[in-house]
Amino acid sequence: MMASPTPVEMKELFRSIIEGRIVKRSFHELRWDNRDVSHQFVEALRECGYRPTNVEAIHVLAGERVPAFYLENDTAFFGWVFWEKFTATRMRKLFGSVVRNTKGDWAIQIPPTRPTVIYANERLKIEMDVDHPSDY
Repeated sequence: MMASPTPVEMKELFRSIIEGRIVKRSFHELRWDNRDVSHQFVEALRECGYRPTNVEAIHVLAGERVPAFYLENDTAFFGWVFWEKFTATRMRKLFGSVVRNTKGDWAIQIPPTRPTVIYANERLKIEMDVDHPSDY
């Protein structure tokens, strides 16, 4: 059996998930030794510049995306807040998880009309191809 990580090791592990450099940002169960560690993950998010907010409050233009995490029970889902383009005149703003459903669409979609709390970092906003959004 693996020893429980120290608080410093746990922060490093969470930081690697949040930054997505070592660990792929996808969905991550926030349990260790049958213990919910989501509160520690939220603290690590805050230390990395992620703030609790909702989709409506995120300032993002078409062609931009903001990294965000949505926590559901003891699972963190990574995704982006961006504008999804349907046609040249029809778009919608949403949080879309990088986890996809069986149809290939975002498994978790949160529109700006829902007050659902997400943790986003607008300072890490990047450009994206609005016609061909990618997970990364």
